[in-house]
Amino acid sequence: MRKAHIAIAAFALFLAACKMGPHYERPEQNEPEDFRFDTENQDTIVNIRWWTLFDDPQIDTLVAIALRENQDVMIAVYRIEQARAQLGIQKGEYGPKFNLVGQVNTGNLQSAMATGSDARIDVAVGAVSMNWEIDIWGKYRRLTGSARASLMAEEYNMRAVQISLISDVIQTYFQLLDFRSRLEISQETIESRQTSLDIIQARFNVGIVAEIDLNQSQIQLAIAQTAVPLYKRQIVFTENRLSLLLGRAPNAIPEGKKLEDEVRPLDLPTGMPMDLLLRRPDVAASEQDLVAQSEMIGVAQAQRMPALSLTGLLGVGGTDFSAFNTATLWQGGAQLLGPLFHWQQNKRRVDIERAATEEAAHEYRKVVLNAFREVDDAITSISTLKDEIVASESRVVAAKNGERLSTERYDKGVTSYLEVLESQRQAFDAQLKLSQGRQELLSSYIILYKALGGGWLSEEEETAAQEEEQDN
Repeated sequence: MRKAHIAIAAFALFLAACKMGPHYERPEQNEPEDFRFDTENQDTIVNIRWWTLFDDPQIDTLVAIALRENQDVMIAVYRIEQARAQLGIQKGEYGPKFNLVGQVNTGNLQSAMATGSDARIDVAVGAVSMNWEIDIWGKYRRLTGSARASLMAEEYNMRAVQISLISDVIQTYFQLLDFRSRLEISQETIESRQTSLDIIQARFNVGIVAEIDLNQSQIQLAIAQTAVPLYKRQIVFTENRLSLLLGRAPNAIPEGKKLEDEVRPLDLPTGMPMDLLLRRPDVAASEQDLVAQSEMIGVAQAQRMPALSLTGLLGVGGTDFSAFNTATLWQGGAQLLGPLFHWQQNKRRVDIERAATEEAAHEYRKVVLNAFREVDDAITSISTLKDEIVASESRVVAAKNGERLSTERYDKGVTSYLEVLESQRQAFDAQLKLSQGRQELLSSYIILYKALGGGWLSEEEETAAQEEEQDN
């Protein structure tokens, strides 16, 4: 018995040693030694359900609906199921395959060929056949490794879809708040300019001001009035786009906080570049695609070697339908089949897989470089937009004050109405620009979280992470 165990172990070691193809190694990456904006703090704020930092219940609700009902998430789920089934298929290639064989024949062919007689012979066979290709060169083990890596890639892809979905939902929501804010600014501007027009109209009626002043006031009111339907239209379009992300038919989105009341998250740690590689699901998915392709080199190399198959059959049969079980049938054998001369087709298959692996390696490097770029861009946007908003807020204060002073100067006859018109235009534009800047800053935080690989997406992930921290 002990000898049998030793023989089995030796055979297993032999098979492992015979697995053809290169062992996977992560490609070298031109990782920046000094990553711009690096901080010493790592993984403190990123690894949470980060959208809760905005402290907006409406965002929490939208994210929960999207993760549950979005169609892209559902597509990713079933891609994982397909990859898992494919892995199961490849695992099944290790063992022998059994088939049921049933055959019934009648006629005089056998007797005529053997003796020249016209006697009818009935033949009935029922058996179980077996065929087993021994995985000497590791072809099926490589295929299983490739299928396993593809499954992991699909799982990472699903997480990437979820993180991208959350980012799109919140960014679209902030865009909606921006358009609502601009609509409110436009409506308030209409009220202000309507009041100004009423005054100008009254003065024109008694001959105090020229008709051109009246016309210019009417133009300014019309400019503000045309902005209202524009932003109403944009609000509906944005609500429809957000509804699609939620996996629902177009519908209105409930009012939440105003754009200026949204909480800005704390400054975020970016972590070191290697942490970024480990955290981003698209980077991990790209690496697993590379692993899956790398395994295919071994598959192509194994196809150049002889294949050893074991065959067998066990059943019953006879030449009399009424006495079917008159004989027990069995057969066993082995077959060695190897390519001899195929015009270098099998060698070319190896070349193809090697080239495809190099392609996948460069694709992986590109994804990594793009990850660094996205983080750098997002942090730069946050830093510069903060300064931009400070300047925009000062501009709004100055523009509103300038509009008030210009109106007073015009009322006293010190200046022309052109100064009032320019002041009104500046105040309107400044308020719209500030609203857009606030939206862009909030969206930049979302882009940064996405670029850093997001964080926990569910309570289960949070619980698992906390338990892991306690174990450590």
